[in-house]
Amino acid sequence: GNGKGNGVASVTPLVVEEKDEEGKGGRDVEIGMYPEGEEQGHEGGNGHHPGLKVGLRDNPGFGALIYYGLQHFLSLAGSLIFIPSVMVPAMGGTDKDTASVISTMLLVSGISTILHSYFGTRLPLVQGSSFIYLAPALVIINARDYRNLTEHKFRHIMRELQGAIIVGSIFQSILGFSGLMSLLLRLINPVVVAPTVAAVGLAFFSYGFPQAGSCIEVSVPLLLKMVDSLFLVGIFFVGRDVIVQSLQVPLSVTITWIYAFFLTAGGAYDYKGCSPDIPSSNILVDECRKHAYTMKHCRADASNAWRTAAWVRIPYPLQWGVPIFHFRTSLIMIIVSLVASVDSVGTYHSASLLVSSKPPTPGVVSRGIALEGFCSLLAGIWGSGTGSTTLTENTHTINITKMASRRALVFGALFLILFSVVGKVGAILASIPLSLAAAILCFMWALVVAVGLSTLQYTQTASFRNITIVGVSLFLGLSIPTYFQQYQPESILMLPSYFVPYAAASDGPVHTINEQLDFSINALLSMSMVVTLLVAFVLDNTVPGSRDERGVYIWSCAEDVATDPSLQLDYSLPGKFSSLCRRSSCLRA
Repeated sequence: GNGKGNGVASVTPLVVEEKDEEGKGGRDVEIGMYPEGEEQGHEGGNGHHPGLKVGLRDNPGFGALIYYGLQHFLSLAGSLIFIPSVMVPAMGGTDKDTASVISTMLLVSGISTILHSYFGTRLPLVQGSSFIYLAPALVIINARDYRNLTEHKFRHIMRELQGAIIVGSIFQSILGFSGLMSLLLRLINPVVVAPTVAAVGLAFFSYGFPQAGSCIEVSVPLLLKMVDSLFLVGIFFVGRDVIVQSLQVPLSVTITWIYAFFLTAGGAYDYKGCSPDIPSSNILVDECRKHAYTMKHCRADASNAWRTAAWVRIPYPLQWGVPIFHFRTSLIMIIVSLVASVDSVGTYHSASLLVSSKPPTPGVVSRGIALEGFCSLLAGIWGSGTGSTTLTENTHTINITKMASRRALVFGALFLILFSVVGKVGAILASIPLSLAAAILCFMWALVVAVGLSTLQYTQTASFRNITIVGVSLFLGLSIPTYFQQYQPESILMLPSYFVPYAAASDGPVHTINEQLDFSINALLSMSMVVTLLVAFVLDNTVPGSRDERGVYIWSCAEDVATDPSLQLDYSLPGKFSSLCRRSSCLRA
């Protein structure tokens, strides 16, 4: 039977009928899964799925649209804003650079979400900087070539990342526009998606608590605050339960950050002769050297981002300079864009079951992947440091808030764009203490693991075949990269301990006649998500198993859209764009 997950609605597989097209030997597929206990077909014509407060095409009013839109984005705040807190310091960037990258991410995320709501799958899915792109970015950042850079290190590495992201995004767009994604859909199923997404979160265990533990008195209370929200569910009225669950990240950060300010103001981190305003000067004084690390990670006023950031700063294309293109980094991002596409396929299917009666057609999925590639191209041109993709945590947010209005998401995205040009907003977010950011990321990465594994509810979770494939792929996905990560830099002192695993690309065991190819292979095999995807993909498509056992994703077909007006309203593009895509068999609804 199907397992029951908490991240997305439980489903019951239906009998799948395969119909031959007239005069063709190919097969079309019909929807094979519906939320348990619900009838097939839409309830009325407004796209309001049973169990939702606000349906896909609902318009609850101007005030409600703003409220729901902001609520949705705030619930995903951990994914949207904390990646620069990890990346930029590792790139040699300043607090001001961190603020600028956060503002750029907000802008790209806002634009990408609006584009996806109108021209992608049209599902209410936030687009943004995903953790999928964090590991390859850290691999490139910690390459041997950049370890000894001193002048303009941040800008140089950012331009390298931009070039790689641009190439990867072009590949992803081709994957969608060419129709290749429609062919791959037959091979991508929950048993592949679940361990791959879980590996994305598990891969960062070496960074999570080691960094959060740099200031126990701040990070542990935050982790406890995040966990206690689980105990509060059911105590309040339904409306307050939603607030507790959906806004637990921003609420917990705010409360703990205020607590950190009190500790700082109370003199908990004041040491005689040590300057809180010039942290770098403390390493020059013997008595302060032992306290410099604590001050940097614990003080709520350690960052000077607020003092240095402008009130108005509009992120613009090529703000860091002309992108740098290398074969080795481009190949890494091409493979990573494929992993991001697999992740998005799982999110599309899960989200569609939450907000609509039927999943999209393969053409709609291809359209969504193609647009994600275009949005990653924008991220590469603007220089956000990572590509743009559908955030895995979307399904968790929709399931909690019961809000699925794409209009609300557009309103929320407009606020993101507005906040991106107010430089002080990015500065505030960049001022969050490092230990606080690491503690939140511990929770967010754990949530990614949980949401990924919840995808297994579409399969027969008691199947020995399935649990073996998931177990083997996850174990090898963690163990094989560990083997590659043993090949550490010549001097470990050159890198913080939590970044050593990402240095394998320069020092790994693979040696061919081409150094750039060596770098790419060592990098890819040192990333858990890539190895997990490869193992799970091969095993799921070679080990015998029935369609029901595997939980094969069943997508809607063109005939469903032609005969179901409400389905057409859910997924068809607006206006003239709909007729343009109708001419392309691989993109039409």
